[in-house]
Amino acid sequence: MSVDPRDLAKRVLRREWDHLSRSERHVIEHVLERVPITRDTNQEFKDSRTFAARAADAIAAFGGSWTFVLGFIVCLVAWVALNSWVLARARDAFDPFPYILLNLFLSMVAALQAPIILMSQNRHNEKDRLDAAHDYEVNLKSEIEIRGLHEKLDDLRERSWADLVVMQQRQIQLLEQLLEARAAAGPAAGSSV
Repeated sequence: MSVDPRDLAKRVLRREWDHLSRSERHVIEHVLERVPITRDTNQEFKDSRTFAARAADAIAAFGGSWTFVLGFIVCLVAWVALNSWVLARARDAFDPFPYILLNLFLSMVAALQAPIILMSQNRHNEKDRLDAAHDYEVNLKSEIEIRGLHEKLDDLRERSWADLVVMQQRQIQLLEQLLEARAAAGPAAGSSV
């Protein structure tokens, strides 16, 4: 039995086909074709990244790792130790206390690292939206399928009730026939039992 997508949309989603979103139409078509909604959102995300986006993701991944944090601590301690040792020995350190050149470098790293991390977070927000859209489609398809099962069960229950009513009416007719036959046989037939 072929079902029109417009009828299914109206019956299940209670909206006209023209008022459905692209993803809702996509789901209705998949329900009618009886095929699963399969999308690899991770692969779509990877395929859509530009070189700059891949670089931002790599820099953000490195900037948020323990390797970066520990390496940065080692560099800071080495900078301070070297300048303190040179200052104590020769009084001619290239970045004497309060380490203004180090502060400048730290500010530059922070100024460059922050927008790169934000770019990476924006990309991951896009991926989350892609995942959410896919989840919505899968959930909507599941809901439509469950509603279809409920309709089938309701139809079966209605048919079962109708069959039971017919059987009950037949049983009542048979009982009435037995009672009529017994009444016609008279009281003598009833006492011999």
